[in-house]
Amino acid sequence: MYVELSDEARRYIGRFDELTGVAPKDCLVEGDRLVFVVPAGEMAAAIGQAGETVEEAERRLDKSVDLVEDADTAEAFVASALSPAAVNAVTISEQNDRVAYVEVPEPDRGVAIGAEGANIETARTLAKRHYDIDDIQLT
Repeated sequence: MYVELSDEARRYIGRFDELTGVAPKDCLVEGDRLVFVVPAGEMAAAIGQAGETVEEAERRLDKSVDLVEDADTAEAFVASALSPAAVNAVTISEQNDRVAYVEVPEPDRGVAIGAEGANIETARTLAKRHYDIDDIQLT
């Protein structure tokens, strides 16, 4: 799926690539928070040993940085987008629209939702952009 990036997002992607050596596939700019979608298999390089690489990127970009690992399937992508919450299963339903039903253990529901719903809203935005999923519902 084609993702249209704003000029601001492109600048942050370029800067993140310069700082980490990892070229993100997408970037959401959400106030003082940046969410980068990194290619599958490159999450460790983006984070760095003991988180040093991503922490340096946060300092240099003067923003909080969250990372989502890209995936080959919509189900795996949704699970990745809700990380660090544990996800037991993801089922995509295609009735009138595409909805991802995500089974999350009760202790991790708060993590999946995030403060003021920020995590699940980010996951919804990314799932729509990358896999044309209209909604994510926790079960």
